[in-house]
Amino acid sequence: MSPDLELGASAPLYRDVKRRLTQSIAGGEWSAGEALPSESKLAERFQVSIGTLRKAIDELVAERIVVRHQGRGTFVASHGQTRLMFHFFHIVPRSGDKQYPRTVTLAFRRARAEAGEAARLRLAPGEGVYRIRNLLHLQGEPVILDDLVLPRGLFPELTEKMLTTRDNTIYHLYQTRYGINVLRSSERLRAVLADAEAAKLLGVKKGAPLLEIHRTALTYDDAPVELRRSLVNTAAHDYFSDLSRA
Repeated sequence: MSPDLELGASAPLYRDVKRRLTQSIAGGEWSAGEALPSESKLAERFQVSIGTLRKAIDELVAERIVVRHQGRGTFVASHGQTRLMFHFFHIVPRSGDKQYPRTVTLAFRRARAEAGEAARLRLAPGEGVYRIRNLLHLQGEPVILDDLVLPRGLFPELTEKMLTTRDNTIYHLYQTRYGINVLRSSERLRAVLADAEAAKLLGVKKGAPLLEIHRTALTYDDAPVELRRSLVNTAAHDYFSDLSRA
């Protein structure tokens, strides 16, 4: 029997090591940006070979749960502007380089989850949520109107001031204050026409074509932590996802 297979099972042993490592990270044993113990120490801890341990870490790297730094070790992935720009932010100017957006918070309120939102967030109908509206500017112009829905149970005591005074990305805030690490997102895109309110905020005519993006942000075990609806003025911007940087 291969040393990488669990006794009496067909599942590779490294998958169990990966699961246990993920549980330890999710449980806060190692915080964002912190180095994991050496491979030899982890292999000893889980009583597996170095090769099995490395296979487990390879999958965690591929899923962006951890990152390797040559000569320094393996670290719990930390959200920052670079990670946001290349993994989660896909709106780029048709001419020029990708830019980090300037965000203006237009609304922040407590509400109750609608049935569809509750289902997507795995909440009970009517459970408490935050509703946040942001207007994102690129090259000095309003380009993206974001409406976010967050479960209040996951983000207790979140305030508008926390959002508007943060010195990093919103996903960095989730991670550092609440221990919620957004690992990936699921998105659906379609073309829509601007209603009067969106047209006014984005500086376009009512009925102008917009790109609508529905995103669900996911953490460990694909648990949903945020819903986001974005309306994008694509007159001078494109949706661009470079999988080679993912």
